[in-house]
Amino acid sequence: MFMASTSQVDYVVMGAGVAGMRAAVELADHGEVLVVTKESLAESNTHYAQGGIAVATEGDEDVALHFSDTVDAGDGLVHRPAARVLVAEGPPRVAELIEWGARFDREDRLPNGKLMRTREGAHSLPRILHANGDATGAEISRSLIAFARAHKRIRFAEWTMVTGLVVDGGRVIGADLRGRENHLERVSARGVLIAAGGAGQVYSDTTNPPVATGDGIALAADAGAALADMEFYQFHPTAFYLPGAPRFLMSEALRGEGAYLRNDRGERFMERYHPLLELAPRDVVARAIAREGMGASPGEAQPVYLDMRHVKGVDLKERFPGISAFLAKFGLDLQRGLIPVRPAAHYLMGGIRTDLCGRTNVRGLYAAGEAACTGVHGANRLASNSLLEGLVFGARAAQAMLADGLERPPAETVKIDLEAMSASDELELESSIGGLQRSMWAYAGLLREDAILRRGLAAQAQCEARVEDFTQSRKGGRRLSEARAMCRVARAILESALARTESRGAHFRNDFPQRDDVRFMKHSIFAPAQSRERIVRFEAW
Repeated sequence: MFMASTSQVDYVVMGAGVAGMRAAVELADHGEVLVVTKESLAESNTHYAQGGIAVATEGDEDVALHFSDTVDAGDGLVHRPAARVLVAEGPPRVAELIEWGARFDREDRLPNGKLMRTREGAHSLPRILHANGDATGAEISRSLIAFARAHKRIRFAEWTMVTGLVVDGGRVIGADLRGRENHLERVSARGVLIAAGGAGQVYSDTTNPPVATGDGIALAADAGAALADMEFYQFHPTAFYLPGAPRFLMSEALRGEGAYLRNDRGERFMERYHPLLELAPRDVVARAIAREGMGASPGEAQPVYLDMRHVKGVDLKERFPGISAFLAKFGLDLQRGLIPVRPAAHYLMGGIRTDLCGRTNVRGLYAAGEAACTGVHGANRLASNSLLEGLVFGARAAQAMLADGLERPPAETVKIDLEAMSASDELELESSIGGLQRSMWAYAGLLREDAILRRGLAAQAQCEARVEDFTQSRKGGRRLSEARAMCRVARAILESALARTESRGAHFRNDFPQRDDVRFMKHSIFAPAQSRERIVRFEAW
């Protein structure tokens, strides 16, 4: 039996990426803020974002084009009010970030030089700002963390996991935390913001860091929040692919600078799939690579390559220092060789359903960034809109938390009875997690159909049952909490994918290959339930 310590703050922010940190800065002028992150502050999906941040800084016409590109990429399902907010509020948010110390790349490397811009897939013109070549997310994260650390009313709980949300009378009033050395704490708060990112670790092949296990999404669902558009998982077309090597992201900016895609026969194949060739929307490029190279099983896979040998006038080592350094470890060079790639799970367009101000259907619970779903990305996110989304909607969620003016609940004493997992328990749990990840890649990946999605549900149920056995035995620990979250998110993806019997954006059904606007120009809503029955409905927003 453990007695958890108790404390009070005004606001809890779960996640230290761009959305969480931007929200914390907004909240700190009005109360005490606790930012909770599973590892160090710098370890987030934001940190690993390479390509850049899309923003229209050239006036109303530029903003209108950014809106059109966002809508077009979303394949008919973008919630237009959300997209208007994104593109209109993006420029002042980025200007604010620069004022706070973010250093984007500029021409001639002068502090006041013109900001450099590049183009990425499905953008009508160059509007992508980048930093340190291919380390934009790391620079944004650095500047926000430095700015937040200077604020006396922001406290950080690093290496700490949120294991549960405290719900009382239909309102979230706090969170349960597990820190280093298994220290347990219950924190009461006026409101809790989930900005803990996506869930790429649900898949065996992903560009996401190990922390991206969908914890916040699962916790919200357990607290009664609705999830939306969970079938739309974006697979980045070009992750490094070499057996035994990590699935390192090969930024879309490579294709923006002119990279070709070639199959194992040396053919540049994108002309068979889309008039924009390598700069087609991500879902189109990813499926093209799958058809050209991945085959029906790993044994049938053939290599697909990025080719930049023809690109002139660009110092690729200077433009992409991080990618170049990574490739050098394997004896590869962007300027001289072919780079083997294949798609990998990258970004969840769905998440916790919110309004345009981050409010969920549960009072006191808010969400922003990749963990949330405003509908701004529709069925397929436009490249480099994610960092902008975090800035814009992180600030908006904080403003909603302040405007709602919920009372600060009292701290409460709590007793928790948990037993640490044994080494054999942990090995068994890892085996179950690995099985879930492999099954999601095989059965809920780029190309889907009814029979294989149902196989995925069977594998998910098997993993969930084992996780539940550990839970019922009063076992505890970070990895068990992550496994529980991955199971919850996997089920939502599978059920939502089964219910959408059409193909749209990142969701492609071999058995329903056409878009069906009559039935499915709507967003899926996955409502949490204790039973195994399917609970997915569709709503027009």
